[in-house]
Amino acid sequence: MRKHPLQTYIDKFKNFQKPDPNQYPEQSAKEDIARKQQDIQARLDTNITILSEIYSINDNFDVKLHKFTINSVNKDAVLCFISTIVDVQIVEDNLLKPLLENNDPHKEIKNIVAIKSGNSVSTLKDLVLGINTGNTALLIDGEERAYLFATTKFEGRGVEKAENEVVIKGPKESFNEKASTNISLIRKKIRNENLIVEHTLISKRSHNELFILYIKDIVDDKLIKNIKERVRALDTDAIQNLSLLEQYIEERPYSIFPSILFTERPDRATSFLEDGYIILLMNNSAASLVLPATFWSFIHNPEDHYLRFPYGNFTRMLRAISIFITVFGSAIYVSITNYHAEMVPTDLLLAISATREKVPFPSFVEILMMEFSFELIREAGLRVPAPIGPTIGIVGALILGQAAVQANIVSPIVVIVVALGGVSSFTVSDISMNYAIRICRFLFIIAAGVFGIYGMSALFVVGLFYLVSIKSFGVPYMAPMSPRYISSKDTILRKLLKKERFRPGYLKPKDIIKKAED
Repeated sequence: MRKHPLQTYIDKFKNFQKPDPNQYPEQSAKEDIARKQQDIQARLDTNITILSEIYSINDNFDVKLHKFTINSVNKDAVLCFISTIVDVQIVEDNLLKPLLENNDPHKEIKNIVAIKSGNSVSTLKDLVLGINTGNTALLIDGEERAYLFATTKFEGRGVEKAENEVVIKGPKESFNEKASTNISLIRKKIRNENLIVEHTLISKRSHNELFILYIKDIVDDKLIKNIKERVRALDTDAIQNLSLLEQYIEERPYSIFPSILFTERPDRATSFLEDGYIILLMNNSAASLVLPATFWSFIHNPEDHYLRFPYGNFTRMLRAISIFITVFGSAIYVSITNYHAEMVPTDLLLAISATREKVPFPSFVEILMMEFSFELIREAGLRVPAPIGPTIGIVGALILGQAAVQANIVSPIVVIVVALGGVSSFTVSDISMNYAIRICRFLFIIAAGVFGIYGMSALFVVGLFYLVSIKSFGVPYMAPMSPRYISSKDTILRKLLKKERFRPGYLKPKDIIKKAED
């Protein structure tokens, strides 16, 4: 008897087995891996042959091997570098020229060249890693070591304005894709010998570099140990930027609420460092990761502390109200029109009924359609080229809303409710928390459509229980509100700057007092 096509697919997935890694051994790179484990040989020709094989010199356009003779000691030597990531002019003026012109046979190499930041390596693995990171290697006939000199020149952007975390009164500079520049921006603000910048490699093939920043006499030792262990446990070929690294080290990958803060502002990263947090930086990322992170970190704006006390708290209250409108606005409309009409004044209820008289769909379907359309317009505005992005957002929303109302598909009040909730969501500048709030909005709409206010209340209580149960690298997500810790109580509203005396107690900093009492 012939099987139904659906049953064939079901049987196929039932019999599916995960591939055994031993069935796919790494064969192509075995010889290269073994070759790199060797020590550097005394014979220069042997080293040149090995490097030529490793880098496929005949096929590789930008890998250069320059052979020459050091006249002062009458020895052959070779310079090996990747021309696209080094400053060739420095190689010529500060390396090659001094070696060729030197006449003193007793001078050491480090005293001949004009580049002082150099070191020697004895294994091919370290040599190749140094060349790949932009150093120039010098190998001399008869020596079982190679010299590496810092001649790096990676191309990148300059320091520009922050695009997502925009402020009016604060500094305008933001991180760029060069980790050295980003570290410089932080050291410019924290001129302290206790600021530690640790360096480690986090991938096997691409050798991506990670920089861990913290202030030694403030940060909790257990916290930094926990983060280092997570980083060391990574076993992957490549992690190109912080956005990918975040997904590797986060504690709850399936949670809609983020547990690591992503910021592109050096001043904000600096303020977190001074409170006892840890900052992660990488090349190719124009931002930093702050960990651990609490719920309040995501809804605060960098400008809150740059504004005077009443202005800063006014913007915070506006943001709290806008979050409430975003999450509950559409859901309250659905629950009231479907289940709790007695909560609305009679005149308003009659006005709502009049606008919905010719609409064929229930309010639940109306809201879902308009919310989905609003999300489509928002995503389209983000993905299209910058000059026409705002145009699509404005024209698309106006045309769509007006046409839907005239066609009696939705009522005018639904357009107002959805637009108000959508505009309010833009007050949360953090991208991850913005997505979390938008997803929560849909969950509350569904709960309101099924159970009314009772469904919303039940979902809110469950969500609150979930928020107080999760942690970010051992720190409670709702701290210092729940559980309570010694801190400056910087949650919904902030205090006067001169009264913010304590660092967050939930970080267990070595020095919890950051400001003397008046």
